Order: sequence, then structure tokens, then C-alpha cells
Amino acid sequence: MGLASALVFANLGAAYGTAKSGVGVCSIGVLRNDLIFKSLIAGIMAGILGIYGLIVAVIYQGRIQYTQPPAVGEALAIKYSNYDGYRHLAGGLCCGLSALGAGLCIGIVGDAGVRANAQKDIYVGMILILIFAEALGLYGLIVAIILSTTSSG
Repeated sequence: MGLASALVFANLGAAYGTAKSGVGVCSIGVLRNDLIFKSLIAGIMAGILGIYGLIVAVIYQGRIQYTQPPAVGEALAIKYSNYDGYRHLAGGLCCGLSALGAGLCIGIVGDAGVRANAQKDIYVGMILILIFAEALGLYGLIVAIILSTTSSG
């Protein structure tokens, strides 16, 4: 579930951020077509959020181990404990939901920012806000990686 949560929520955030900022890019193409390439940065940053979820999903997939049922008379050798499962669920939710929040922020700022940039030069301010929004997704990725590397006992 942690693997799926990271991938699904991060890609939802990336899709929303790309779509919402893409609306702003389309509108600025009508008003000031010379600013189209400068306006693509929000869509690019939103796409990176999906990569965060993919990274966590691949890392967690490599950590999951199947526990074989014991033969008659043998003890159960647990390879993947409940602790590991809950830890990976928490990490996946942390990465996915923080990327979803970052995608919402990037989409809104990207849409409004590129429209405002067409009227007055606020490009640097827009980029700073986008960087802080992207950092939210990066924080979730870091926590998810930390949760994947700690040992269960």
C-alpha cells in the first residue's frame, strides 16, 4: 500500500500541477507569445513530483520480501514484518501526499504566476514560490527514503 500510495498520489499532484499551469501557459501564448518558454518552468517542476513517487515505489519494491509458509514442524521465519509494512505505508503516504500538496501549489502558482508575469515582470518571485513548493515534495521524498533504510530490529 505504501508503494501504491507514493506512486498514485505523487502522480496525481504532478498531473494537477501540469494541467493547471498548462492552462496559464496557453493563455500567455495568446497574450505574449514571447514568454511561453519562460512559463514552462512550472509544468516541468510539476512533472518532477511524479518522479519522486516513482523513486519511492522502486525502492520499496526492492525491500518487500515474501514470507514462505513453514513446512510441517518448522518455525515461521518472518522476512517482512508488520513493522516493515507499516513503515513503508507511512513512507509512501508521506511522499505521495506531500507531492500531491506540492502539485496543488505548483499548479495554482504556475497558472496565476505566468498570467501575472505577462502584465508585470514578476518572474523571479514566481520562481521562488515554485522552488519552495517543490521543496515540500522533496521533504516527503527524503522522509520516505529514511523510512526505507532503517532496520526493523
